[in-house]
Amino acid sequence: MPGAGAEAVRRVAAALAVVAASAAPPAAGQPAPVPVPAPVADGALHPAWRVAGLPQQKLPLTQYAAAKVDGEEALLLDARASYGNLVLDLSGRAPPLRIGWRWRLEQANPALDLSRKVGDDSPAKVCLAFDLPLAAVPIVERQLLRLARARSGEPLPSATLCWVWGHAEPVGSVIDNPFSRRVRFVVLRGRGDATGRWYDELRDVAADFRRAFGDEWTDPVRLPPLSALIVGADADNTGASSRALLAGPYLEPRALTAVPPAPPR
Repeated sequence: MPGAGAEAVRRVAAALAVVAASAAPPAAGQPAPVPVPAPVADGALHPAWRVAGLPQQKLPLTQYAAAKVDGEEALLLDARASYGNLVLDLSGRAPPLRIGWRWRLEQANPALDLSRKVGDDSPAKVCLAFDLPLAAVPIVERQLLRLARARSGEPLPSATLCWVWGHAEPVGSVIDNPFSRRVRFVVLRGRGDATGRWYDELRDVAADFRRAFGDEWTDPVRLPPLSALIVGADADNTGASSRALLAGPYLEPRALTAVPPAPPR
């Protein structure tokens, strides 16, 4: 079909563009992780985090705002037929041991279906982007990624792991993004989880990365360096709406530290 190749490249670029504008060439080696700021601090969005959309995006951007819930600061994620993510540059940093956060769904999007392009939306997601060596990427996807990087002029990430709030997908399932396998989802919550209730998450980064990208990354000890930390929500493919709250995320480089306690309910 004429133009099919160009469309595939455009879709790959769009799926990966959330990180590119904040990414820089990775530092040599793998330095130890350092604390990162939460998206909300002192009643406002932290300036180190920035909203990133798609190249030449005409859709509305997902709205992010500071909120206070039960006396505690949180991030409000408000998606209305929109796309956009909050991105924190972590170029060249070593991955953390664990990542933790707390989230709460306020308005579900029952039209979402993470396995289909028309349903590829989520009311909340937390992602780590990794600088996976191109040699580890399958050859067809490697070529698509190279073309997408050339077309966008950006260092698009080669592996992005997202923990997502889904809908009907089985909790615990790993799903390839339907636009690009450079993004893979781990489904943590869905329609069986109540709205208006806080849920705590604490994830083993290495275990989840190997579950999602183990077909490409076989090193049993190390992980690739990071590109970025991302939180986001979108409803552009379904044309629907969703609202969620998120406290964190928190990176734990060494010892286990408890996720801050949930506010009283």
